[in-house]
Amino acid sequence: VSAGIDLALALVTADLGREVARRAAREIVVYYQRPGGQSQFSSLEELADADGRFAPLLAWIRANVRRPLRVEELAAEVAMSPRNFARRFRAEVGCTPAQAVARIRLEVARTLIETTTRPVAAVAREAGYGDPETMRRAFVKVLGRSPRALRTASKSGIGPESGRSRQAAPPAQLGGPQR
Repeated sequence: VSAGIDLALALVTADLGREVARRAAREIVVYYQRPGGQSQFSSLEELADADGRFAPLLAWIRANVRRPLRVEELAAEVAMSPRNFARRFRAEVGCTPAQAVARIRLEVARTLIETTTRPVAAVAREAGYGDPETMRRAFVKVLGRSPRALRTASKSGIGPESGRSRQAAPPAQLGGPQR
């Protein structure tokens, strides 16, 4: 559920701007960006360029993350030649298409590890990693711990992944008074 809310806020940011997304988050009583090291689907927001040109593609990548995603397929999705796409994507988003796919895969896998009891091998498949060992190496390199260690920490409430649940307030209109 929280990954869906994070994705929705990233899409609102891309379409309507950060301030509207912050107000929406405030109204549904969630953090626009979670504090500390808490998991949040933020790759869409972090990767999306200022005018949102590649935001729909980034959402498409997330929806198709379990598939092998090559530059040629991504370029075809936005009706560009692979060479022009790779050059424009890097210039506008700030990383290569392969780096963007890797970041999105990692966030999908991290969310599944923290929020489900699915076996690590199933999470690796769902996030598009070839095997659990490849996913484990990505976790250790970027997050500093293995998927199993992250799951243990998130279940026990150890580290920045833990947090207190907040009571939800009744929804209000986005343009309503600030709290």
